[in-house]
Amino acid sequence: MIIDAHNHPDWHKHNLEKFLANMEQYNIDITWLLSWEAPLDEYDPGYLSVLPTAEEGSVAIPFSRCISYAERAPGKFVLGYAPDPRRPDAIDRLAAAVDIYGVRVCGELKFRMMYDNPDAIRMYRFCGEKGLPVTVHLDDEWDTGSKYPRPNWWYGGGIEALERAIIACPETIFLGHAPGFWSRISGDDSWKREAYPTGKVAPGGKLVEMLRAYPNLYCDLSAGSGCRALKRDPEFAVDFLLEFQDRCLYARDYFDNQHQEFLNSLGLPEYVLAKIYSGNALKLVPLENMANKQP
Repeated sequence: MIIDAHNHPDWHKHNLEKFLANMEQYNIDITWLLSWEAPLDEYDPGYLSVLPTAEEGSVAIPFSRCISYAERAPGKFVLGYAPDPRRPDAIDRLAAAVDIYGVRVCGELKFRMMYDNPDAIRMYRFCGEKGLPVTVHLDDEWDTGSKYPRPNWWYGGGIEALERAIIACPETIFLGHAPGFWSRISGDDSWKREAYPTGKVAPGGKLVEMLRAYPNLYCDLSAGSGCRALKRDPEFAVDFLLEFQDRCLYARDYFDNQHQEFLNSLGLPEYVLAKIYSGNALKLVPLENMANKQP
């Protein structure tokens, strides 16, 4: 079985029909389908060409699109939803989504806020009580050469803010994702300058240290950030995936097959690949729970 633990509805010009065909093409049985409810002024306008067509002022990827997919293709999607924690009704919205629609993942959390702010911590603790893993997107303040509409597109306030949240919420599972997370796999300072560093991975990476220190931190392998971080040093990638075989989840965030191609090229034991492709996702979101809570 293969589970894609990170993707989005109507994303990169894939409607439901194209989405299901793509899953079939790459032998993906189930996808975690995540919202991205960032307000209009918190995401790069360059995303507009790959986002759902929405009413003016709408969030980037509304949860309503996830519901639509799950209702039209029962059994193919695990529903994910992350309301903006800064909203006073965020926990109530999430609780209702769990009760009514069977949400099993809090994600994608991708907002221009410190991920350890008190409002977010309250929501993470609710997720811990409900057994919802939290998928977080991290981006640092890299220089883009622009001033408007924003000089950069940071999310989360750095991996240190995520670390404080992880410590404050030991009962909550966090899945790290995106350049601000994966660039810290290496112990050098290239993460300060580049979203996608290259070259051999130096010892002492903050990400590796956090994985060893916090059993409630998991890795979302999706997108170029996850794949590039491993591809930059295949020998290190093997050691990394063996050490953290119980906490790495296959995921894409796109519709290509680069992750499967790379993972299958590493010569990992079959039991390790089975964990990465589905076992770890099933540990966090068991199928029997999903079957009982589909819309």
